[in-house]
Amino acid sequence: MNISQAPRLPDRPFTLGEAQALGVSRDKLRSREFSGVSRNLYRPASWDFELRDAARALCVATPGAWISHTTAARLHELILPPWLSESNDLHLSKPRKLPGTRRSGIVGHTVVTLPGEVEFIDELRISVRSRTWLDLARTLPLYELICMGDQLIRIPRPEFEGRSEPFATLDQLRAMADRHKNLQGIVRAREALELMRVGADSGPETLMRLAMLDAGLPEPELQLKLWDGPKAPSADAGYSARRIALQYDGAHHLDEAQRHSDRRRDKAFGAAGWTVLVFTDEDLADHFQNAVLLIKQALRTSWVDPAIASGFTSSS
Repeated sequence: MNISQAPRLPDRPFTLGEAQALGVSRDKLRSREFSGVSRNLYRPASWDFELRDAARALCVATPGAWISHTTAARLHELILPPWLSESNDLHLSKPRKLPGTRRSGIVGHTVVTLPGEVEFIDELRISVRSRTWLDLARTLPLYELICMGDQLIRIPRPEFEGRSEPFATLDQLRAMADRHKNLQGIVRAREALELMRVGADSGPETLMRLAMLDAGLPEPELQLKLWDGPKAPSADAGYSARRIALQYDGAHHLDEAQRHSDRRRDKAFGAAGWTVLVFTDEDLADHFQNAVLLIKQALRTSWVDPAIASGFTSSS
């Protein structure tokens, strides 16, 4: 066989069947060019771990199974706590009618699924985002589960995200929870559903809102606009009756263009007589304890608009 006829060697994890289809012999697979990963699964010796490639090969090698739990959350780019956000564990689910997964280094699950809870994306069978959220109710602490839920139900910005519909609605998540009443973690999932709100654009924004509720503050409004209109400045949260705007400026706000936009936003609120409180990653690090104190102080000293303050109470 000349060089032009040599088999094309895979550059990512692959199954024995895929190797044989490419004309790669078993002897070649035993060479130093490749490493055995698991039963009928191989990888190039020079391959650097890439989660999607590893998940794809695992799916191909395991008919009837799909990627789930933390692995699915990472591939869907869902919010995870730091201790899980870089986990390279491979979670694989199967229906209960099939034998459980017994592969080295693989976390296997046998579960009950219903139509619409697993999708096929680029050779990858994977649990849909809403089912992934429900599966992780057993693992994630309550507030982390709420953060992920808020991410699913937020209204996207089509100009930036290429979509106009949320990944799920609260009603859809409640319906899914109702379909799996015996799933481990279902009690925590239901508790999270009661605390989820549409409007948080990031995990820290959700955690700030929850810290406020824990401190006994009135529940803030989310995504407040200074006036009606598509180009109106907006606040992440706040109290329109008290003219208090709350902003969480994360790491991406350090970009100079973004900082300029943020200054214009805050000046617009200030010029309209609003108190603007801006919080950062330092406040996230202290669990918004200092932020809560500043918000309480602002509530005590703010002017109340009688036209929209009916029913507004504060325990501050």
